[in-house]
Amino acid sequence: MAQTDEQRCIPPELPEMLKKFARAAILAQPQDLLQFGVDYFEAVCRGESSPVREQSEQVSLCNWAELTPELLKTLHSRVTSRLIIRADELAQMWKALNLPTDLFNSVMNVGRFTEEIEWLKFLALASSALGVTITKTLKIVCEVLCDHDGGPPRIPFSMFQFLYTYIAKVDREISASHVSQMLSYIEQEVIGPDGIITVNDFTQNPRVWL
Repeated sequence: MAQTDEQRCIPPELPEMLKKFARAAILAQPQDLLQFGVDYFEAVCRGESSPVREQSEQVSLCNWAELTPELLKTLHSRVTSRLIIRADELAQMWKALNLPTDLFNSVMNVGRFTEEIEWLKFLALASSALGVTITKTLKIVCEVLCDHDGGPPRIPFSMFQFLYTYIAKVDREISASHVSQMLSYIEQEVIGPDGIITVNDFTQNPRVWL
């Protein structure tokens, strides 16, 4: 007789795996989600770190440059110190770097940006296409924003606070209370009197779990 009430265990790695897949699918906006899922998990099995594209997209986008932290840093330097940039101007900068138009459109859709774009928010979402996890995304953003030579990348804590809060809100998987708790701990126990946070402060501290 079959045990219909048998307790089933959820593999501990399953939630994070599905979360990464969902993020990749949102950014890629595939026409065939099932095929995208097949390609994605086959890439994971092969040890590839970045989400894969459908075969038809690979052919049509073979001449596009792949987004990298270095290209994001170049883009940031062209935006200069502006906090707000027009969508059409940013689109031209993106195109000048030969970056995929579909990725630009996906970031625009996820961020619900219109004619004027908050640059830091756009940068955060573009970085999430590379970072997958929030910690890795924030690490990439810090590397892009940092203009300090020597030592680990660093940015003002106020900027980190803004970025972390925004990414977590878009992610929808992290509670506001957890974000508040982490920011409070970092501000009180990690940040020095200079008000600067380094990448090591949130990637190598075992008590910081973004």
